[in-house]
Amino acid sequence: MGGFAGGALAAAVTQAGGVGMIGGVMVPEIDKELNIASKALANTTTGPAKTLPIGIGLLPFALRVESVLPVLEKYNPAIVWLFAAKELGDYAEWTTQFRKVCPQSAVWIQVGSATAALTVAQSAKPDALIMQGADAGGHGFERGASIVSLLPETSDVLNANGLENLPLLASGGIVDARGAAGAFALGAAGVVMGTRFLAAKETIVPSGYRELVLAAKDGGQATVRSKLFDNVKQPNIWPEPYDGRSLVTNSYIDHVEGVSIEEIRDKHNKAVVGEDLGFSTNIPRTLDSARRMFVLMCGLVPV
Repeated sequence: MGGFAGGALAAAVTQAGGVGMIGGVMVPEIDKELNIASKALANTTTGPAKTLPIGIGLLPFALRVESVLPVLEKYNPAIVWLFAAKELGDYAEWTTQFRKVCPQSAVWIQVGSATAALTVAQSAKPDALIMQGADAGGHGFERGASIVSLLPETSDVLNANGLENLPLLASGGIVDARGAAGAFALGAAGVVMGTRFLAAKETIVPSGYRELVLAAKDGGQATVRSKLFDNVKQPNIWPEPYDGRSLVTNSYIDHVEGVSIEEIRDKHNKAVVGEDLGFSTNIPRTLDSARRMFVLMCGLVPV
């Protein structure tokens, strides 16, 4: 949700009973969106350290840790979420630096395999791991499994290595209480939703883009994973293990039919959307409907 999930959406999700996140962007945008969230949540700091009750997502491959630290120290977010380091070993350095400057902030790290989860858990010692399944929209791992197999396998690997107390959060294809219940049954301590909130008025997204997402049906057929959606931007700055899930666009059809990347670049810009298409038409567009969804997930009212 980088560039889509800003301070307004993060604040609204927190006010609805979840934990709002600001998507990974560049440092000036991080400062701007944290300021928006801080003003919206001015009277709701939490805990003895008075943390701002939202999280901020960061892309280590695209940022320098030194440039981010002053902003985090300034706003004191409750969570710092790391995704897409060039090397798994990079997470340990980022986590060490964060804990020196903002020790009250929890560090969450997103990975996509049981092997990566064990490596990161042992080296970076995060407070939680986000397990991103292959159903996830936007950027993710070129090779992976859905959370149906990913969560249990990862849990077993961590348990076998004395890391049974490390919380796992499920990401990818979760849009309502049914998906959340399934993730909890698989052992998740929590769930993450991104594309689900592209319909929310607080999301930073052109209305035409939003309507394309809402109009799509049968998400497994209407979307596809490919590096094309980054390759149409020159250069593709994402590290090798990553690709993106998008709507099947004319650019992708051209790619399959053998049209050159140069011609495709001339015809279309990247369009990254997500996996939640076709699941539900009852998408939360207001704070009240989002709050009801969180209540359903907690099992407080019938689904």
